[in-house]
Amino acid sequence: MRVMAAWRPPQLEELLAEARRAFLEEFGAEPELAVSAPGRVNLIGEHTDYNQGLVLPMALELVTVLVGSPRTDGLVSLLTTSKNADEPQRLQFPLPTAQRSLEPGTPQWANYVKGVIQHYPAAPLPGFSAVVVSSVPLGGGLSSSASLEVATYTFLQQLCPGISYRTRLPSQASVLRTSSLTVLREGGFPTSPCAADSGSIAARAQVCQRAEHSFAGVPCGIMDQLIALLGQKGHALLIDCRSLETSLVPLSDPKLAVLITNSNVHHSLGSSEYPIRRRQCEEVAQALGKESLREVRLEELEAGRELMSKEGFRRARHVVGEIQRTAQAAAALSRGDYKAFGRLMVESHYSLRDDFEVSCPELDQLVEAALSVPGVYGSRMTGGGFGGCTVTLLEASAASRAMHHIQEQYSGTATFYLSQAADGAQVLSL
Repeated sequence: MRVMAAWRPPQLEELLAEARRAFLEEFGAEPELAVSAPGRVNLIGEHTDYNQGLVLPMALELVTVLVGSPRTDGLVSLLTTSKNADEPQRLQFPLPTAQRSLEPGTPQWANYVKGVIQHYPAAPLPGFSAVVVSSVPLGGGLSSSASLEVATYTFLQQLCPGISYRTRLPSQASVLRTSSLTVLREGGFPTSPCAADSGSIAARAQVCQRAEHSFAGVPCGIMDQLIALLGQKGHALLIDCRSLETSLVPLSDPKLAVLITNSNVHHSLGSSEYPIRRRQCEEVAQALGKESLREVRLEELEAGRELMSKEGFRRARHVVGEIQRTAQAAAALSRGDYKAFGRLMVESHYSLRDDFEVSCPELDQLVEAALSVPGVYGSRMTGGGFGGCTVTLLEASAASRAMHHIQEQYSGTATFYLSQAADGAQVLSL
């Protein structure tokens, strides 16, 4: 049997070197600032975040790196090196003012940067030149958008006068978790003189979320932005999207592997069924007199079946069940019960396929192929759906065998990535 190897993404140091080279070539000087923010894979808890539910993502070693320098002419000049980003790969625009807001437009990749600039609370910002380099695949369901948003926000924090540039972010600093959200201990991060930037991680995540809503047209929840800020090496992060409470769940067993399989079927959530699913969930909650589906129990949903369409019932049944599965999965992972975790992953996939109807034949093929391999605990689609990736929990010793079998069974061409849980956003030394 031919031994299959996972795709080796460029390391952070390589991406930073590429970004510095591109900046020097484009702008004729070395960049002064550098930051990174990771992509993520959601282990379980799909389409629950915008229903105020539970999610269990982990940050990836796939990252977006942004390097740049301030400029004095009030302009923002951007370049991306991504071959898959839409054209043009460079653009320039003036900073927003009280009289003139930024507007979304083309290229689409720049809308995430524009949105964060527009909603950034600590105005006025200086203009800047920046280069974006990323190893997070676009449209793969691994949150390339939130990775770019959080990298942009982190970069803008460095542009504020008085901030010490080369300081790591809170995921590596002293962090205090409260009952409602994660806040910094005194001294955990330099204080900005821009008074409007309170430094609350929840507030940062919400700015990035708002950018995606208003500039990309995607009514996403807050999971992607929070994990990009709060990821911690060797851990998944259980997020309560109602209270924004977070708790770390260990995920560092060397005998365990997380395999991400990219179907290489691409999707655009903004023009897909995503907004329709969100609206259907809100309509069911409203019909039951609840603020969100988080407040609905399965028995209540069954009892109120006549108040909603058959389709609405199925959508809500997925969400209510998925919130319960996510709580059970976090508990299973905490006690090292990988078989139980895997069973819940499979239940999640079938629910996404049959009740929420966001899977596709390619994702179903990948999941079924993975599940037929000895040593695989569980597999499911991850991300918004209609393409993108699957995530598989398996014994590390079974990884090569699993990749070979999945590729053999899959009608398309899959890309594999063996992942470790990584750190969240950080400021990089130059």
